[in-house]
Amino acid sequence: MPLVLHNTLSRKKEPFVPVSPGRVRMYNCGPTVYSDAHIGNFRSFLFADVLRRWLEVSGYAVVQAMNITDVGHARDDDPDFGEDKLDEAARKEKLDPLAIADKYAALFLKDLDKLGIQRAQHYPRATQYIPQMIAIIQRLIETGHAYVSAHDVYYSVASFPAYGKLSGNTGEDLVAGARVEVREDKRDPRDFALWK
Repeated sequence: MPLVLHNTLSRKKEPFVPVSPGRVRMYNCGPTVYSDAHIGNFRSFLFADVLRRWLEVSGYAVVQAMNITDVGHARDDDPDFGEDKLDEAARKEKLDPLAIADKYAALFLKDLDKLGIQRAQHYPRATQYIPQMIAIIQRLIETGHAYVSAHDVYYSVASFPAYGKLSGNTGEDLVAGARVEVREDKRDPRDFALWK
């Protein structure tokens, strides 16, 4: 029986067809490692595990990557005003931020094992790719998709007419200030921080 998935872009259920016959490269978001994970955090990891197992049972060779966010995640999802969660945990536990990340990444992997969730083959950490992030942001600035304002770099939502097509969040539906306070240095309230 073929796997049928909801295609977020087309908004329809469609048969799964891999890019490379017999092989699947799978990415899913991983944890931000600043404290113990709770059972609710593992919901998305469990869903990814079920999908991966179905693909493997169906005969696909699956390579899975799951990122580890070990820096740059502000408290209350407000990058403009919130303290970085790792910095806050480091201050409270009197440890270096990278020691906090190492500690909670190791605990996360142990929790995966306890829950019987297969480990991904790759766990890239955000701090391992900072030069690549900077290069991408520089390209976005050069092509007019991002801009420097005060000490921050913002993505210009208006520069990309298809923005929101995948998520379904159109510019008209987004309410400025609904989630975080609107910054005066943004060209458009919908713009979001790429670099602080």
